[in-house]
Amino acid sequence: MANVELMYKEKLRTPIEIAKSIPPGTEMFTDSGLSQPREIGFAMKEAAKEGAISGITVHTILDLYPAPWYDQECADRIHGVSWFSGGNARASVRRNQADIMPCRYAEMAELLALNPQIDCLCIAVSPMDQDGYFTSGLTSALSGDFIKTNAKTIILEVNKKMPRSVTGNKIHISQVDMFCECDYDLPVQGDTEIDEISKTIGALIAEETPNGATLQLGIGAIPESVGLALKNHKDLGIHTELFTDSMIELLECGAVTNELKPIHKGKTVATFAFGSKRLYDYIADNPLVELLPVNYVNNPEVIAQHPNFLSVNSAIEVDFFGQVCAESVGTKHVSGSGGQWEYVRGTTRSKGGKSFIAFSSTAGDGKISRIMPTLTPGAQITTGKNDVDHIVTEYGIAKLRGKTLSQRTKELIRIAHPDFRDMLTFEAKKLGILI
Repeated sequence: MANVELMYKEKLRTPIEIAKSIPPGTEMFTDSGLSQPREIGFAMKEAAKEGAISGITVHTILDLYPAPWYDQECADRIHGVSWFSGGNARASVRRNQADIMPCRYAEMAELLALNPQIDCLCIAVSPMDQDGYFTSGLTSALSGDFIKTNAKTIILEVNKKMPRSVTGNKIHISQVDMFCECDYDLPVQGDTEIDEISKTIGALIAEETPNGATLQLGIGAIPESVGLALKNHKDLGIHTELFTDSMIELLECGAVTNELKPIHKGKTVATFAFGSKRLYDYIADNPLVELLPVNYVNNPEVIAQHPNFLSVNSAIEVDFFGQVCAESVGTKHVSGSGGQWEYVRGTTRSKGGKSFIAFSSTAGDGKISRIMPTLTPGAQITTGKNDVDHIVTEYGIAKLRGKTLSQRTKELIRIAHPDFRDMLTFEAKKLGILI
């Protein structure tokens, strides 16, 4: 114990001391969501503006904080690479000041191992326990594997308000090069406004969900609506990349028991969490919540072991072939592939499983149909035509798996907004698709 306390004192720094000690050429990894070190990031911005640091690259997944690696003022000294974009990364990429890594969530550990120059781990963690261990808090996605394969330097931001997860990655003080102490409230997801379209889509998906199903739900109005619509179901399970507030609702009302899952029976499984303080408090020291590495949680073979698996994901547009774009508007960057394909793939191999790509039928105040004859030029395909299962809008559910191109087209036109059905039919005939 005395040795642990001594190491703690020796390695403790201030955020600005840490920032100024990062050498040029460093490639840093921050893991997903709330793993990103806010105070060290602010200190790095200050150091960059002073000219104290430069030539640093930071790799992120779902940025939730304004940070120097996506700040216009720091772009010439700190370079961001987004593996899945939040708002700051998106804006920086569009300014041509940041790069993106094409990837799926479950394969990120493998891709990191192929890039040994990314060798500095810098993450926010929960406070050290009496045995000298920090936990990775609300994210267990990639840090554990990164430490095994890449990390030559480990820098921690210890936040007193970061919950300890029972199954999160554990990092011993002896492995750490330096760390700082912080005490700030974690960001929370704002209240999601659930409109009538989202409610309609949620109800449609709930009707297709049997009791005993295992769920993967994303974040946003439609997944929240699905969660609310499932409150009267029984013996549901959760196996998801992102643990959200709608799932807390299902757990607390008794709809989710996790008792019929063939693996991790009785446990909620996720790889990271983002939502309300209520969600964070629920996870803290809770043995019934297992936050596990993403290359396991999102593995299609693991997903497929759950009968009646149900996954709900979103899209920007879908074409007659069934190609799903969920990460760009044409060539204009929006986010990334994330785990969508992995859950589509795993779900369609689950006995009784159903994958839903759900979205409102129009965009741009009703002026743009999200169902298109072909994808917008330059659009990036997230889920391919050979894997797509169900497409859902407020006008119904189109089952595409096992359907011909002509049959798919008719199904998609049926659930398109009525204002666009004639145009879509005309374009389908023009393309020689309808038979």
